[in-house]
Amino acid sequence: MPKASQIKVWDPFVRFFHWALVSAFTIAYFTEEDLLEIHSWAGYLVLILLCVRFAWGFIGTRYARFSDFIYSKETIIQFLKDTLNLKAKRYIGHNPAGGAMIILLMASLFITTTSGIILLGADEHAGPLAAWFTRPESMWADIFEELHEFFANFTALLVIVHLAGVFLESRIHKENLARAMITGFKENRENTTLEQDKP
Repeated sequence: MPKASQIKVWDPFVRFFHWALVSAFTIAYFTEEDLLEIHSWAGYLVLILLCVRFAWGFIGTRYARFSDFIYSKETIIQFLKDTLNLKAKRYIGHNPAGGAMIILLMASLFITTTSGIILLGADEHAGPLAAWFTRPESMWADIFEELHEFFANFTALLVIVHLAGVFLESRIHKENLARAMITGFKENRENTTLEQDKP
């Protein structure tokens, strides 16, 4: 049962999406071509999760909506400067940098998964787009293999930056953000930004 000083931030779907996406991407990233079937199914799961999360960004609970965490470029830059100076404001939902990271991760993962599906069709003549290719297409396979690998690695880099940001913000505001993504609750403090500046 939540304490009176806590506020519900992350709904059950957002929490499920977060940890399911972490698991699916990790499996896909480390299986690659050695376990192609597992790699492919993990990739399909990532794409399905992204599509549902995209819809939830418009119809979901307050802190899950894109309108709550998409900020202007100026606000994001100022927040990053304040963070480097260890004086960033605390946000109940996603802060400006966190919101930008979510958009970047979703875009990178979308390109990674769709390019992977095209690659599977062009190179292996398998998957949902296999019918698009009457025979293995080496030119398209080479192009989409490079694209797929680049964005998979770019996503991994974004994850590392994201983890560093979570660690830094947890230290600045003395709260466990990872635990909040498990329980759904954060402390309701007076120095927290509730009504956020929008672009």
